[in-house]
Amino acid sequence: MKWAINNLQWTRQPKEFNVSEDRIEIVTLPHTDLWQRTYYHFQNDNAPVLQMTTEEKFFSFTVKTEFSDSHQRFDQCGVVLYLDSQNWLKGSVEYENEEFQHLGSVVTNHGYSDWATTEIEADVTSMWYRLSRRENDFRIECSKDGVVFHQMRICHLHEANQKIRFGIYACSPEESSFRAVFTNMELTECKWLAHDGQQPDEGC
Repeated sequence: MKWAINNLQWTRQPKEFNVSEDRIEIVTLPHTDLWQRTYYHFQNDNAPVLQMTTEEKFFSFTVKTEFSDSHQRFDQCGVVLYLDSQNWLKGSVEYENEEFQHLGSVVTNHGYSDWATTEIEADVTSMWYRLSRRENDFRIECSKDGVVFHQMRICHLHEANQKIRFGIYACSPEESSFRAVFTNMELTECKWLAHDGQQPDEGC
């Protein structure tokens, strides 16, 4: 399995973009987003997503994002695993204001999203992500330098059976547009090692 542009497919192709082997740029359109129901009670499913498909059950995908152009609340770009409108996960930095941003992740199972975040400085303009798969379980990590990664979330996707799609996305939920840049995209063996602590309960 190899990350290559001829393996990628758009879900909602943006109007302005550039795709090469080592760099992808997406210019977002206003009022584009991914979210399902929880708390806000609205359903948004119109963000551009660029992904490849695999049946590999154990792998890691790494990507560097740059978003110095983001400036409006909720402007975001990052890593994504989008199966359909009701089942997906994403990790990104979302612009909030001139004081702080939200580094976080959203997991959506069967049409309901959650959002786990932590506040980071507003002057952060790049972030690395590593998405790892172990069958139906996933881990999202982040890094400021692409060397030392920190866990953001471990989660389960109920519908991530056999074939999945994963890649990158960018969107601007409010009246905004910005240029998102993705580089250093790499597929490797799974860097999320098997658990070596408490053993599974009997029957699990």
